[in-house]
This record gives sequence, structure tokens and C-alpha cells, in this order.
Amino acid sequence: MATHKINPTLIDEENPEWTAGDFKKARPASKVLREILPARAAEKMLAPKPGRVLGSGTKSSTTLRFDSDILAAFKATGKGWQTRINNALRDWLKEHNPA
Repeated sequence: MATHKINPTLIDEENPEWTAGDFKKARPASKVLREILPARAAEKMLAPKPGRVLGSGTKSSTTLRFDSDILAAFKATGKGWQTRINNALRDWLKEHNPA
């Protein structure tokens, strides 16, 4: 059986690796925070946070490689540069047949 050697520089004395006993004693944050914080602060920390806004479902994720100057020019236009690239490609398709 191989033994796993731990790099001594990675040992965190203030936060050692949990044991099975530590996991057994662990309690949910929802209970602990309500015990140690004022009610209002605990509820604020435990309140659901908004997630990423759902898209329209009509877009697909992919990876593209652009020349550095092209990418820099679109990024320099600020927030929404990806949408502007999408619109530029859509305009190109109106005049060209990619096939």
C-alpha cells in the first residue's frame, strides 16, 4: 500500500484536515449562525442570493480564437462587447453565404 506524503509547507496548523469525528460533530451554518449572530444579521447571511440571469435558451457556448487586435478593439468598446461581435457576425451573414 502506497503512503501519501503531505508537503509540510502546506500544513495549516490553524485549520487542520478534518477527521471523521469532526464531520460527525459538524452542524449546518443555518443553525450555528443563528446561535452566534443577531437574528437580523444571521437571516441576511442565510438569505438566498440571486443567481446568474437565465438566458433566452437560444444561444450556444463555444470557444473562438480571434486575432488579438480584433478582440482588443471589441473589448475596448466596453461592456456588451460579446453581443456586438454576435451582431457583427449576424450582419455579415446577411450578405454572405458561409457554406
